[in-house]
Amino acid sequence: MPAATMHTVWVRLNAVVFFGLSVLLGLSCLAAFSKLGHSLKYQPIIHTLEVNKIRSLKSHGGVDRALLSFDIHADMEPAFHWNIKQLFIYVIAKYETDTNPDNYVVLWDKIMEATETDKVIKEDNVFVKYALVDQSDELRGKDVELQLMWDHMPITGLLFKGEQDKNALSKFTLPTEYQ
Repeated sequence: MPAATMHTVWVRLNAVVFFGLSVLLGLSCLAAFSKLGHSLKYQPIIHTLEVNKIRSLKSHGGVDRALLSFDIHADMEPAFHWNIKQLFIYVIAKYETDTNPDNYVVLWDKIMEATETDKVIKEDNVFVKYALVDQSDELRGKDVELQLMWDHMPITGLLFKGEQDKNALSKFTLPTEYQ
């Protein structure tokens, strides 16, 4: 019978490291599954999201461009739990044109960290970060809806998106003439 050989230090180290990684993977999966339905049940409370003032609507280089300001008041606290690192929050404008039936334009965004103590957004007369630009010159006289959306960025697990209830969207109409 041959003599039993000892495993080298490298073989033992390899076994310990990969066992630890396997345990870490298993715990990460359990953590991700533990809050899977949380975002469907606990939605942020959106009190106000409405246009304050349309500052300009101009033709710029063959495309229509609108600049506006809005009021926003939203409590984002319910969207957070122990596995959320941050929320990427943004306001989109939705409208229809003859050329493109579905148009979505991001007007404003904000990153809210889980470490922030105040998870309420309350701002009045916020000027858009990004202009409302149409690919052609069809923006005049269009009905536009504002919607608050957010992306959950967990510590571990899948990214997922939340959005304001479609029945509570703010609507406004752009002027029919350039200003």
